[in-house]
Amino acid sequence: MADARGLIGWQVRVDSTICRTHQHIVGASPHDELQAEPPDGARSGCPGPYPAAHAPDPKPARADRTYLLSDPDTVDDGLMILDLAAREAARHGLAHQLRSIEGIQRTHQEEHGLLLPRRSGSEHVNAKQVITDEQWRYARTIWDYHQMHHDLRRCDVAIGLGSHDLGVATRAAELYHAGWFPLLVFSGATSPTTVARFPRGEAVHYREHALRADVPDEAILLEPNATNTGQNISLSRQVLAEAGIQPRSVLLISKPYMERRAYATARQVWPDVEVVCASEPLQLDDYVNRIGDPKLVIDMLVGELQRVIEYPKRGYAIEQPVPGEVHDAYQALRRAGFDSRLLTA
Repeated sequence: MADARGLIGWQVRVDSTICRTHQHIVGASPHDELQAEPPDGARSGCPGPYPAAHAPDPKPARADRTYLLSDPDTVDDGLMILDLAAREAARHGLAHQLRSIEGIQRTHQEEHGLLLPRRSGSEHVNAKQVITDEQWRYARTIWDYHQMHHDLRRCDVAIGLGSHDLGVATRAAELYHAGWFPLLVFSGATSPTTVARFPRGEAVHYREHALRADVPDEAILLEPNATNTGQNISLSRQVLAEAGIQPRSVLLISKPYMERRAYATARQVWPDVEVVCASEPLQLDDYVNRIGDPKLVIDMLVGELQRVIEYPKRGYAIEQPVPGEVHDAYQALRRAGFDSRLLTA
């Protein structure tokens, strides 16, 4: 919908099992409608797949929420809903719907002088990317390897590592409310892949998302300058030191497939602190459905594994053992062309 200044908004109807979005923009049909049904339910203001343990109880009541892209308090959630809608439209071949959604995204980003990131794209709706069962098995092997499978334990502080994935902030808020740490640092500036989604910086948007999830402001510190994982750790350590805090244990919260590299980096950069890793409890299929681009996800898994292997040689991280089956899966996927996220030098 448009507000009084003619700026674009997005109206969302949510119940316990359906997140239904309705377009209200000049040029889009008033009858266009896209329904996305997360496997374990949805909650108002935060669409997407949720683990069953965190799914809300079914309720017959319905609630209406309006997200204005012109409103700083709702823009992040609105953009996340638009991303979900675009991915669902691409996945189901709804070209007209996707063009309308991308028009809203493009208008918003042009108004703010931002670059539109690469998306599934209406031009790709009919393209079929065939990923074999064997390649999926390789991908799951690498996905499992990237996760440290640490048991959660109470830590002195947590660090939410900035990225394109707002799920890091969601998970950080959940773990804070569960009592796993009393203080949280969000770290991250912007990168070419996040500037459009988080124009004020990854850490800033993460903090705003956590505040909306009822994490108190006094429990959050901000580190807005890091542009890589090593800086996420070292600059967060500096922010904590400036606040007079010398933690003995740190809970690192990251994307699911970044746990191992985050751990290896922290052990190199901050060797005297105990490191515990955590991420959203998602399976690979859940994450692929969220991103909406299976090849891109596998490319990212392969690229992360290359960094786990190569970064110790550059002094960025400690060595991690790579089991033979993981290395074989890595090589097979590289040969098959899953290589867009590999290091180039």
